[in-house]
Amino acid sequence: QVQLVESGGGLVQAGGSLRLSCAASGRTVGTYVTGWFRQAPGKEREFVAAISWSGGSTYYSDSVKGRFTISRDNAKNTVYLQIDSLKPEDTAVYYCGASARLRVYSGPYYSRRELYDYWGQGTQVTVSS
Repeated sequence: QVQLVESGGGLVQAGGSLRLSCAASGRTVGTYVTGWFRQAPGKEREFVAAISWSGGSTYYSDSVKGRFTISRDNAKNTVYLQIDSLKPEDTAVYYCGASARLRVYSGPYYSRRELYDYWGQGTQVTVSS
């Protein structure tokens, strides 16, 4: 079993930065692909970024490329999402997910929500204009 706990959200002004963390527990979590998704009120949960278990492969949605950076520290069982140049449209609950099935894939496959096996409870990010 894998448990994921997100933290680091908050209220920030447009143009500011945040670093979200996804702390994982579980014996083999370090071998999982980990992704960040977000869900704004009234909208579907959408893919943001994902990283392979080694950190050697990352994938981003076009809407965040260049502003968001995903990284991981397997010694701490933690995946980070650095968010810069925040915009009001980034306001959402941010969730991290972990996938064992995605270990044999890369790139666009990381955006497929249905392939994630475990989810955290989410952390709220609110960007004021």
